Amino acid sequence: MKLQVAINGIEETIEILAPAPDCRFRLGQDAERGAEVQVPEPGVYSVLMGGRSYDARVEEHPNRLVIALQGYRFEVAVRDPRRLSHGDARRGRQAIESIASPMPGRVVRVLVAPGDAVETGQGLVVVEAMKMQNEMKSPRAGRVLSVAAREGATVTAGEVLATVE
Repeated sequence: MKLQVAINGIEETIEILAPAPDCRFRLGQDAERGAEVQVPEPGVYSVLMGGRSYDARVEEHPNRLVIALQGYRFEVAVRDPRRLSHGDARRGRQAIESIASPMPGRVVRVLVAPGDAVETGQGLVVVEAMKMQNEMKSPRAGRVLSVAAREGATVTAGEVLATVE
């Protein structure tokens, strides 16, 4: 998947060859790179790349992300050229949507795997909270990019469980 990104106003192309947790990507014309990516808590990404460890804090804002990394702040706008259509431009739809847990709980079932095709409203992950099971559903039809949820794991409110493109 190729995306157009603007990092602090500088345009570049990134090609995602494999999604997290064992991510492979290519930035511009550079050689392919790999990184191990974990999400220890919502908005925090632990990245192991080139033998070095990085912690990135990501804040979502309308039309952009703000990433704090090693004392630096980056403003990033991401655009998926495949998603551009007149309807999407009017609605401002994002290319990738994150499905987060609405409350703290425990993951009892993971219903999809990365690469699976999903329909709007299809169940992705079941989270148990206060003795009730809540099925987290896909907000749209697409393909599952990543699944951070693991059966039996405890999750916090707002923790990303899966991403769909």
